[in-house]
Amino acid sequence: MTRVLLAGLCTLDILQLVEEYPAENAKVTARAQTVAAGGPATNAAATVAHLGGESVLLTAAGRHPLAAGLHADLDRLGVHLVDLAADDAGAPPVSSIVVSAGTGNRTVVSTNGAARVLAVPDLGPLLSGVEAVQVDGHYPELATAVLTEARRRGIPALLDAGSWKPVIPSLLPLLDVVVCSADFRPPGVTGVAAFLAGHGVRWIAVSRGAEPLLRWTGDGFVEQPVPRTEVVDTLGAGDVLHGALTLAVARHWPLTDATFAEALDEAAAVATRSCASFGTRAWMSTSP
Repeated sequence: MTRVLLAGLCTLDILQLVEEYPAENAKVTARAQTVAAGGPATNAAATVAHLGGESVLLTAAGRHPLAAGLHADLDRLGVHLVDLAADDAGAPPVSSIVVSAGTGNRTVVSTNGAARVLAVPDLGPLLSGVEAVQVDGHYPELATAVLTEARRRGIPALLDAGSWKPVIPSLLPLLDVVVCSADFRPPGVTGVAAFLAGHGVRWIAVSRGAEPLLRWTGDGFVEQPVPRTEVVDTLGAGDVLHGALTLAVARHWPLTDATFAEALDEAAAVATRSCASFGTRAWMSTSP
């Protein structure tokens, strides 16, 4: 099995599927609901495990009663959870998510775990046998430590760049692959690829939902189409993309232009499948 380590946020996601978004001060009845462990690194770790990789998640869950749901969900999926807040009695971050059945779009209200300061563990044993690492930029000290040790060991490193975070400039020189969303906006920067490449990142792509991926070749962007599907729910699709890509990079490393394109195709196909059902787990029971 290909061993992958992912470091970052873990939240308790409470999802409600509604016919349409409620108006202010109104009540609606959900068509469906589900609860699962969430967060960029966590959903990516779940994807790695589902695709047959050995998935190690470095995060904070804690011993609050709500954290039992996180442990149960990840254990069921086969994710090896390394809880850096095992003695913390505080509640984990909770995300309240409303998904529109008509469009598949979602609205998220959440905290990001910033209240917790984590002690970085001895990463030597955790990175033994690891073939790729991914960070999501949450818990900056942890992300920096993981990437630093991965670079020292020659392990390929990826960043889920869904949104700008102040720690990102210090992480970029330690990264090999960055896939950012169309919403990723470095302050004062107009050319995202030039900005990332200027910090030493070689493999760059931009995800744009159902629109083609933009893959950086070193000279410019080329469009890379993504599969089409009937969209039910887009929640977590970017996280799924990054998890599948991290596993694909581990299996294709070292990358060439051709194998990077192939890895993106593999990841996009998985992310598209995840949009065809409600929640961040249902697709796993229907995907090939």
